[in-house]
Amino acid sequence: MFTKSTAALLSLIVIWGVSWPIYKLAVAYTPPLLFAGLRAMLGGLLLAAIIFGMRDKLNWRKNWMKYGISAFFNTILFFGLHTIGLIYLPGGLFSVLVYFQPVLLGLFAWIWLGENMTSIKMIGLIIGFLGIVVVSVDGLIEHISAIGVVLGLLTALFWAIGVIYVKKVSVDVDSFWMVAMQFTIGGVVLLAFGSFFESWSAIEWNAIFLFGLGWGATMGIPVAYVIYYKLVNSGDASKVGSYTFLVPVIAVYVSTVFLNEPVTFTLLTGLLLVVISIFLVNYRGKKGEVSLLNKAISFFHKQEKHL
Repeated sequence: MFTKSTAALLSLIVIWGVSWPIYKLAVAYTPPLLFAGLRAMLGGLLLAAIIFGMRDKLNWRKNWMKYGISAFFNTILFFGLHTIGLIYLPGGLFSVLVYFQPVLLGLFAWIWLGENMTSIKMIGLIIGFLGIVVVSVDGLIEHISAIGVVLGLLTALFWAIGVIYVKKVSVDVDSFWMVAMQFTIGGVVLLAFGSFFESWSAIEWNAIFLFGLGWGATMGIPVAYVIYYKLVNSGDASKVGSYTFLVPVIAVYVSTVFLNEPVTFTLLTGLLLVVISIFLVNYRGKKGEVSLLNKAISFFHKQEKHL
């Protein structure tokens, strides 16, 4: 059944999918930290202006630390590292590494949020990541960069931690204000670092840069992240994460279109694996089914009692 949640997921996947090649094009004309800071701060301020009528839900005195922690992981580390990483790897290929995040998200949601983690779900997450690796296997061989790989994996790690934190505090913090504050605060910090280590005069204020900045400050941040956090906070984080495996598939496809390259067999194979992954992660199984992981935990708890 096509629901509002399904429509929101599809919108999010498309927005993020086209964002990678857009940012890759734009970052060629600007220092990375300044670019990350500008689009984060502008996106946060735009959303804050839109929801200013709901300022009673901000609760700054109570929630300022939560906003700060979220900004550290979801903006300063995530945006900063992934923008720098785009210098070392093509956008579609770098997104493959970043989208190891759903696997980490599934693990962390199980460990820290107590979400159910069946063996089928874990297999599905792994298959999904293998799918996005297959999508870019040719490009990864040709454009491999040790620095790019490390930055991609660190970006995935900090993003997963940040999303788990947002869901953990979602009871106390309004989703709209969380997005607005984390990107405003994080954007200001990134701009401060960028102003110290980079040069504003290095920015080429051309159409490509302005389009990338405008896209990030509107669709890429306020719209996309409000949708994402709403979905994560209202459902199973690992299931939402499994659908985002489609993002790098779209990113690579859009990149091939820009380069006038044909759709490859590896792209179709990777897409098939991603579809299988989504099915497995969302597979409910028989009622009362107990996962292998949960059985293992139960076994170790019983052993502790005997000691």
